[in-house]
Amino acid sequence: MNQANTDDAGVRGSNGCMTRREAVRAGALVGAGLAVAGGTAVLARRAKAPPDPSGPGTIRSLPVLNNVPPRADEDVLLRMQRELVKAMAKPVEQRRWIMVIDTRKCVGCHACTIACVAENHLPPGVVYRPVVTEEFGEFPNVQLRFTPRPCMQCDSPPCVPVCPVNATWKRADGIVAIDYDKCIGCRYCIAACPYGARTSDFGERYTDGAAEGCPDGDDSPLFGANAPWADRPSNEYGKAWRRDGHQSPTGNARKCHFCLHRLEAGQLPQCATTCIGRATYFGDANDPDSLVTELVTKHNVQTLLPHKGTKPRVFYIV
Repeated sequence: MNQANTDDAGVRGSNGCMTRREAVRAGALVGAGLAVAGGTAVLARRAKAPPDPSGPGTIRSLPVLNNVPPRADEDVLLRMQRELVKAMAKPVEQRRWIMVIDTRKCVGCHACTIACVAENHLPPGVVYRPVVTEEFGEFPNVQLRFTPRPCMQCDSPPCVPVCPVNATWKRADGIVAIDYDKCIGCRYCIAACPYGARTSDFGERYTDGAAEGCPDGDDSPLFGANAPWADRPSNEYGKAWRRDGHQSPTGNARKCHFCLHRLEAGQLPQCATTCIGRATYFGDANDPDSLVTELVTKHNVQTLLPHKGTKPRVFYIV
């Protein structure tokens, strides 16, 4: 056997093959390159995002209900709409959004859940506002209690410090937001949330596997064609998000954000607008005259899991 072909001293064999030492060196170089690239990516992701806009530049003068005079007996939705416009006329750091849910009025229709799915074009498995059904009492005096459970927008959110890339943070107006472009889908925040308010987008579609009307046999497709509405982008965080392949928000953690894109347009969150029992209230807690402030001070309100110390900004009237 040719000594050059089996030499472990670091010279290339006569047949042009790489020796074991050269292979080890090459592997080390490749590994080092990948480590440097990975470290660079991690450092780039860990870099803190620029601070949220604040000050006079965040004031919004919204032409909403300008031609509709207020009335003493008007629907609470109109009152909340006016108070929303009033709040948006202040800098973002002077607003403090909260939600109040009257469980005595909730009938468990799930209209808020479906409206949220439609508004944010949520895929299968991603739900921002589930409604938990609880049965209590003893036969024959049995009752049902329905508890809508959006993101609690905690003042001490446990999901924020566990994010390794600073993709989730608490805004000046109290809303906990997610940067889909920075999120790496590690799901640490999902595990940290005691309310189960976060879900992961696995890239599924409602039309996956649908092949109705297609021929049988070898020509039958595995998956049906996507419906036109399935490819419409969502407008979360004021940006058009198309779920193409593995691009964001596919693979990301997702959750309720109080319909930030609607607030910027002077509209209430879709769940509040859709609630048929008028059980969901939304507004600025920094406004002493707002409906939500009135409800929190007037009624016996509770928060979920107060012993967790998360200080939720969603209150329940029980």
